[in-house]
Amino acid sequence: MLVAVLSVKGSPGVTTFSVALAARWPSPARVLLVEADPSGGDVGTRFSLQSTPGLVSLVAAARRSDDPALLWQHAQALPGGLPVVAAPPDGDRALSALSALSDPTAGAGVLRAAASAPDSAVIVDCGRIDAGSPAMPIVRSADAMVLLTRAHADDLAHLARRLPAIGRWTAHPAMLLVGEGYSTAEVARELGVLPLGRVPSDPHGAAVLCGRPSTRRWGRSGPAHSALGQVAHKVAKVLLADQVPPAAMPRQKPAENEASPVVGAAPGVPGTAVSANGLRLAPAPPNYENTSWGGQAS
Repeated sequence: MLVAVLSVKGSPGVTTFSVALAARWPSPARVLLVEADPSGGDVGTRFSLQSTPGLVSLVAAARRSDDPALLWQHAQALPGGLPVVAAPPDGDRALSALSALSDPTAGAGVLRAAASAPDSAVIVDCGRIDAGSPAMPIVRSADAMVLLTRAHADDLAHLARRLPAIGRWTAHPAMLLVGEGYSTAEVARELGVLPLGRVPSDPHGAAVLCGRPSTRRWGRSGPAHSALGQVAHKVAKVLLADQVPPAAMPRQKPAENEASPVVGAAPGVPGTAVSANGLRLAPAPPNYENTSWGGQAS
């Protein structure tokens, strides 16, 4: 499964959440994180990784082969064992590498091939993105897309007119609110899109996932024990459930008055029910639990 994680404005913590999502992806899947941020990578610097192997060496190798194993051969391990293909921190080098990776003659199918292997998941940190980003081909080929946004007026105003286009980038888009701000119900009412949930404020969990020196040994302070990691795990399960054909996993209609599962909410801010179908761009009905984006990527 190929999952693109991104934002379209500001820095709402895309890299940190991408690490959490990959680290907490349900077993027994083989999971790998790829940095594809055109502005440059952060993971290598945060965790003091070597400059190679990484995205640049992967692109060079992909010119000669589209073997799915290439992705794993150009990864390094984070403290908890999570393999990551890190992008160079220099924006120009990262942009050049991503542009080459998007070229079909340079092995653009390497990510797709690795993600399509049985029991495999590739989480791609695409950073802040727009229609002209060299990471856009990755987003359009993804099985699912997770859009992170802060829930403040300026961030949501920026999203309002772009949502129709964003919803067509991939077949299974999902939106997550980050931190405090407008409630999920208010966002659903104003944008006509039901957020999949809310990423809570979790300074300690974020510090672990950002590789702060005092927290680099994950152990009991790792993603599995943080609020951020727990939310990421629940999001991963929702994304996986959305990939299972209805015939293989029939969905039961909740009984009347039965509570719907909640992805997560910041203290004092209402949560939102999870829709396993993603989010549909349409006027939000009173029953937000059944709202979903739909349609296919174009």
